[in-house]
Amino acid sequence: MQNFIAIYLGTDAANAEWSKMDVATQNKKEEEGMAAWAQWMADHEDKIVDQGGPIGKTKKVNKDGVTDVKNQIAAYVIVKAESHEEAAKMFLNHPHFMSFPGDSIEIMPVLDMPKM
Repeated sequence: MQNFIAIYLGTDAANAEWSKMDVATQNKKEEEGMAAWAQWMADHEDKIVDQGGPIGKTKKVNKDGVTDVKNQIAAYVIVKAESHEEAAKMFLNHPHFMSFPGDSIEIMPVLDMPKM
């Protein structure tokens, strides 16, 4: 089994659609979405290495120093699977984009660190 990091992405456009809903509808969808997410976590419990969580604001560091930047990363989770394809299929119909205004999920293998 190999570890894979899944990055949940959101866009301003998707969030704008969510913002158009009245608060009662948002609350109902959020409650349903969280129940669906909990079910997804339970369904994949044996494959979850790190349940991850939401990601806060971003700071970028380079040779010029530290700056505030914006990206589309909303959250992450680390899972294990036999293949990249198997890991990706775990996220089909995920609540991130089926219930919430999430845009997509990108899944990448976590590679071994080269020997130093």
